[in-house]
Amino acid sequence: MSVIYGLIPGMILLGLVSVLVFFWAVRNGQYEDMEGPAHRILDDDDMNGSAKQPPEER
Repeated sequence: MSVIYGLIPGMILLGLVSVLVFFWAVRNGQYEDMEGPAHRILDDDDMNGSAKQPPEER
């Protein structure tokens, strides 16, 4: 039972730190462009023409 007296404040502190980190990330624009990386990974091969050629022709 005495362990709970240490765990409860630890959980509250960890929760507060998590909320502060989340608000910091939102304020600094970490969640601004959620679709960009998903579309960019599909377009990477189109930018480099050498990726479509067989290795012996490079």
